[in-house]
Amino acid sequence: MSEITRTRAPRSDALRNRQHILDIARQHFAEHGVSGSLDAIAKDAGVGPGTLYRHFPSRDALLAALLTARDEEIGIRRDAIISSTSDAGDALSQWLEALIEWAGAFDGLPEPLRAALGEIPSPLTSTCEGYIVVTDAFLDRARAEGLARDDVRGRDLFLLALAVSWARGAAMADAASPASMAGVLRSGWAAGDAPTTPIANADAAHRAQST
Repeated sequence: MSEITRTRAPRSDALRNRQHILDIARQHFAEHGVSGSLDAIAKDAGVGPGTLYRHFPSRDALLAALLTARDEEIGIRRDAIISSTSDAGDALSQWLEALIEWAGAFDGLPEPLRAALGEIPSPLTSTCEGYIVVTDAFLDRARAEGLARDDVRGRDLFLLALAVSWARGAAMADAASPASMAGVLRSGWAAGDAPTTPIANADAAHRAQST
């Protein structure tokens, strides 16, 4: 029994250290963006840089772990869209809105996500590819109902969602930007006879901010 205890205790400590680093990193990136100093994160977490890098060998590895922690949240939103939205076009719009918000968790996050889909794989690559698969599923449903163009791919929509997420956080964005960009994004994938108005919650948010 004592031998089992000796082998399990370090693992438990390591898991606690890992979670503590994640908690500190989440707060640090929320305040400073994804370009924030990893050494500063280690210092705030009360560990040495070596300990941080043993758990997370790169910035992308740390970001991937933080996004994995949000998988359940966006999964619940995906399931709610599927179960509550009968119109496949609206369902796709709502899913893209969920992706836009997901990619806006930290300032600057869209760029490493975009880079992860390049020629050099990163710890974020599988995360992005998984959400592209989900986007393809929503797109296929909209296309089957004649609401989406045949030449649009889930990968393209994912990248556009990253671009919109980045643009919403840009200095030139204002209160009208989210609803306007939602409409532009939808008009880009919608079939010729499909409605191109922004999704209801984005439009409502714009009206509320304008009053």
